[in-house]
Amino acid sequence: MATNLSVITCAHNPRADYLDKVIHALENQTLNKTYWEYLLIDNASAEPLSSRVDLSWHANARHISEQKLGLTPARLRGMQEATGEILVFVDDDNVLDPDYLEQVSRLADDWPMLGAFGGQARPLFEHEPPQWTRKYWHRLAIREFDKDAWSNIPCFEETTPYGAGLCVRQQVAREYNAYHANHKRTLILDRSGTSLLSAGDLDLAATACDIGLGTGVFSSLKLTHLIPPERLEEGYLLRLTEAQSFSGVVLMSFRSRDGAPALRWTTVAADQVRMLFMDSHERRFFRAARRGQKKGLEFLCKYSRP
Repeated sequence: MATNLSVITCAHNPRADYLDKVIHALENQTLNKTYWEYLLIDNASAEPLSSRVDLSWHANARHISEQKLGLTPARLRGMQEATGEILVFVDDDNVLDPDYLEQVSRLADDWPMLGAFGGQARPLFEHEPPQWTRKYWHRLAIREFDKDAWSNIPCFEETTPYGAGLCVRQQVAREYNAYHANHKRTLILDRSGTSLLSAGDLDLAATACDIGLGTGVFSSLKLTHLIPPERLEEGYLLRLTEAQSFSGVVLMSFRSRDGAPALRWTTVAADQVRMLFMDSHERRFFRAARRGQKKGLEFLCKYSRP
């Protein structure tokens, strides 16, 4: 396995116990540490991570400070600092299986036609979640499957990896960096502070297709996603649904040939009929998704005005 990796964690005021688990899992990877570096990007945390997170267990680990708040600036900084051929993004609540990096190195060598790939993210809840939340777990980046899949179709749901454990080749990272440097991505599709906007990871993965490579998901790549109780509260899930729907519209505005879809009166009428067959939870989430789409379209309309 000759492929060298740069493992990147972007963190803004992370939970100390969660980050400890993330670091411990990295420290115990089966892939020899001579094959990878570790970059901990401190994204404007109130208490500097360098003062409380020990990285001495890895000879090639670095603390890096990025004061511009937001996941996208933190990711971009990580890409700029990384020296590896493959960049592996490990969130501050992602606990990798012991062989994760070893599998990444193998897959990168075996699948040179893929520019971005990822795997499974199983949940670990602090408390037993209410049963009604299960149908919304996909919004928490939970993803479990048995069959590997790949394609060269940008943003194709079945083959586009999520941000948790996302692996991208260096040339994909350079292209994505250029999008931001050349102002092709003036709309930021990622979280910043309390904002729940997302889809920056999908855009990054889709950049692989822009340069003639593909994307894929592999069952052999496994991690545990630590999920605190507040992310299972209805209010949070509703805000998340609305934000993700907003982000999806904006993403499609520069990813789809047809641009973002419009909400027509026929769609609104059909929605009213659909909601007749939904329970109260389903109706609230359906309305949240539609609100996000509507706000996304209104935002794009305002943004595109001269």
